[in-house]
Amino acid sequence: MMLASVAQVVPTEATQQAAGYPTLFLLIVLGALVPVVPTGALVSSAAVVAFHQTAPFSLLLLFGVASLAAFLGDIALYWLGRRGMHSKNGSRWLEAIRSRAPRERLEQAQDKLADHGVMVLVLSRLVPAGRIPVMLACLMAKMPLRRFARGDIPACLAWAVTYQIIGILGGSLFKEPWQGVVAAIVLTVAISATPALWRKVRRLAGSQHA
Repeated sequence: MMLASVAQVVPTEATQQAAGYPTLFLLIVLGALVPVVPTGALVSSAAVVAFHQTAPFSLLLLFGVASLAAFLGDIALYWLGRRGMHSKNGSRWLEAIRSRAPRERLEQAQDKLADHGVMVLVLSRLVPAGRIPVMLACLMAKMPLRRFARGDIPACLAWAVTYQIIGILGGSLFKEPWQGVVAAIVLTVAISATPALWRKVRRLAGSQHA
């Protein structure tokens, strides 16, 4: 009876991994290039599912897939941005990066880059909406791709660990995986929305005192 149950569970999990991880990889790469895909929520949700699986090394495999996809997406976007910097008329990728980097955030990123060098990339990956301004600051500073890559490796590793921990916490609180997925999504969306909400509150407070 037990062997029959295991035989039923293993193929199901194997099928999920075979289809799920490549899909997750592509979505994270796409999310790095076009930041409309909530990649943090994807990693947290996948971590919930992996937490409830019996297959060994599911969480470790998820960590590898997420961090590698984030790194390749960042490198691709930075390469496209550098290509735009050297183009006479720029490129749509560079303009897209600029459009997503408010002037105030860009100036802060430039100051942090000057003070801390490439290590600021680690923080930029962990702070919601912090990646693009720091990347643009690196582009404007004409940072070589190889140097950017050295700083982006620990940044992507830290990012993958952080959102995976959020998913593990959500998975440990609920018996049903779907409940943990909902909790992880709500938490990651709340974290992502906090900086924008805080800036809006500051602007309203400033306009009232003006």
